[in-house]
Amino acid sequence: MAADLLEIKDLTLHYGGSQILNGISVSAAKGEVTCVMGTNGVGKTSLLKAISGTHPRSTGTYTLEGQDIGKTNAQMLAQMGVAYVPQGREIFPFLTVRENLETGFACLPKQHHKIPDEVFDLFPILKDFLSRRGGDLSGGQQQQLAIARALITQPKLLLLDEPTEGIQPNIIKQIGEVIKLLRTRGDMAIILVEQFFDFAFELGDKFIVLERGQVKLSETAGQIDRDLLHAAVSV
Repeated sequence: MAADLLEIKDLTLHYGGSQILNGISVSAAKGEVTCVMGTNGVGKTSLLKAISGTHPRSTGTYTLEGQDIGKTNAQMLAQMGVAYVPQGREIFPFLTVRENLETGFACLPKQHHKIPDEVFDLFPILKDFLSRRGGDLSGGQQQQLAIARALITQPKLLLLDEPTEGIQPNIIKQIGEVIKLLRTRGDMAIILVEQFFDFAFELGDKFIVLERGQVKLSETAGQIDRDLLHAAVSV
């Protein structure tokens, strides 16, 4: 089994006076996809926000490559190799595809300010659309752009929040193939929040099911029964 790149223990998170996450522990290893599943409103996105630093956690320890990162903010975490593709993609609609990709340079040293060819190998359509505005792309093309922008930051940990949401089937399949390829490379841990059960089940090496802000189930792909998992994430 691969060593854990990320280890979080006893994480809690609040929005105002409401406690959203309660004692969450989660780990992720390079070369593996950890799927976080559950019904709407159980805290999946909040967990990714805590891991990415875009929402401060209240308590809990957070270790990345054996280093305790304390209360490090999102910018610092990005520089340390944590890339977050949020639900809704959050690309810049009035910037071109090239300019959107180049925003990934912000957390890289100047000598790495170059769009790698691999981005276009993974997402060929982006090369054809470099001068097109992000807002003029389809939802599926915007999702490809958002993932590509994250990859430009050279992440060690890639966080994907509902990458199939509102996407046409052929692009869902392509995104799945990209995730498989990134996993096979073995230099990155991937945490995938996903409602599309078949997509998640095919990709997952480890499954974590949340319920009311707590871990209801945590199993590896070899241990989990498909029907049991499906029942655990169903309304």
